[in-house]
Amino acid sequence: MKSTSDITLLTDNELVQKIVKSNDTHLFAVLYDRHVAMVYNKCYGFASSKEEAQDLTHDVFIKLFVKLRTFKGTAKFSTWLYSFTYNFCVNYVTRNNYKKNEKNFEGEIPDSNELDDDDTSIYSMKSDKLKIVLELIEPSDKMILLLKYQDEFSIKEISESLEIGESAVKMRLKRAKAKLINVYKNLN
Repeated sequence: MKSTSDITLLTDNELVQKIVKSNDTHLFAVLYDRHVAMVYNKCYGFASSKEEAQDLTHDVFIKLFVKLRTFKGTAKFSTWLYSFTYNFCVNYVTRNNYKKNEKNFEGEIPDSNELDDDDTSIYSMKSDKLKIVLELIEPSDKMILLLKYQDEFSIKEISESLEIGESAVKMRLKRAKAKLINVYKNLN
């Protein structure tokens, strides 16, 4: 077995490969230590308390240990984990607070200029009011908006994270922004 210092020198991808082969919980603990702060921060954005965020973080890592072998290595592990955490939190919030009722929308894909027009509206929103509005929209809309504007993911990075096409990302962003702006305008 490698020494602790050798293990900490492994990349995330190398560590994941070793964990998948051995199911070694000590190796998983190294991965946990590297990423627990990021996972907690993302969970906290969806939780109503620090305790709930801690519980969600714990649940994410339990599910991660079981699902780790589904990591294909096509994206950076941290990007994949980020998406995994978001999806877990969205599912948690949806399961506990919402009934998913999203209509299929078929239309033209907006070009980048249309996306930029809405960005001005989003950036001009007051942060306290924006936080309230983010809690009122669908978790999936919140997720994609946070990936784009809080975490500054590119369209390509969001596409890789969510495993959907770039045109689908653009459409989802456009719809989520429109919903956000509508709720923001109607908030008293």
